[in-house]
Amino acid sequence: MTVDVRKEAIQQYLEQAFEEPVTLEGIGPIGDLSEQGIKGFGYGKPLLLRYRRGKDIEEAVLSVMKGDAYGHQFFWDRAAVLLFQYATEANMEKHVRPKGIGYIDETGKMIPVRRPQEFFILHEKLEGYDYFKDLVRIQKGDYRSTDRRLVEDFARWLARVHAHKHTAPDLYHRRIRELIGSSECIYGLIDGYPHPYEDFAPKRFQALEHTLVDWRWRLRGYPHRLAAVHGDFHPWNVLVTEEGAFMTLDRSRGEWGEPADDIATMTANYLLFGLSDASTLKGPFWEMYLAFWETYLEATQDREICEVIAPFYVFRGLVIASPQWYPTHPPALRRSLLHFLEAVLQESHFDYREINRYLKG
Repeated sequence: MTVDVRKEAIQQYLEQAFEEPVTLEGIGPIGDLSEQGIKGFGYGKPLLLRYRRGKDIEEAVLSVMKGDAYGHQFFWDRAAVLLFQYATEANMEKHVRPKGIGYIDETGKMIPVRRPQEFFILHEKLEGYDYFKDLVRIQKGDYRSTDRRLVEDFARWLARVHAHKHTAPDLYHRRIRELIGSSECIYGLIDGYPHPYEDFAPKRFQALEHTLVDWRWRLRGYPHRLAAVHGDFHPWNVLVTEEGAFMTLDRSRGEWGEPADDIATMTANYLLFGLSDASTLKGPFWEMYLAFWETYLEATQDREICEVIAPFYVFRGLVIASPQWYPTHPPALRRSLLHFLEAVLQESHFDYREINRYLKG
């Protein structure tokens, strides 16, 4: 992939970045200011710039990072690397100094980012309330027919989202690798538990990690499952209107992944809210959990999901069992959730109807 950059865009960028008049006097490949390389400017092919600032002639190298299959597939991956370089390179002895950073928009304009310290995003305002409030209401005994209907709507929506498939084995392998090894996911969550932790001894965590490595290699055989996903579909990322419609927030961890991630994320929270006696899911939350699974399976016919979902349940189980995020869990509830992490990995096929068997360890 290449990016076409006009001389005028570079001139404008330099003036905006330096906040003073700049005259661009030469541009071309490194060692050659013939300007023959502008059209082919792209990933891994830097350009040499020569320009005048006031009375001084300066030179700089303009480059864009090359995408690859090692965590740099998307422009936001590459942006993170370039921002790191911009923020830290000047702090190291004998390292080239950065002179500016920015992005190229869809019209070919080069937009400078000046002295960044933190980034922000602006979203539209949605109407509605957080879905977890419905779950709190149900916990208190107020279960309505509309609650089950909403669960079924969630499942059908995910079925439509997951119907968008993609062929890119490296992205599927990346998603599984990040599920297990990312600081945001399983290994990072394990490190967030107290050490040592009386409810789950270090040797149990170590055994869990060993088992997950086996699962990582097992899931290398499933790249055909790569699909569009939300990536963080839980009750705090869903807004519900009084009319029963919903919208989602905070899509996370990439556009493509394993559909089991979204299923595990929401259904694990029915365990969180529904384990009344710490080891048995029953009543309204059992009905909602089952309705979610069966509606989704009816819509997708994806029985293979039960072969791959176990590590995703471990990820979400570590979240809802966390003493850091949920310090008030009764000991019996936390023990049941932690048993679940171990039990769900012991079978090659998850039986969603037998959820209580996994909870009892």
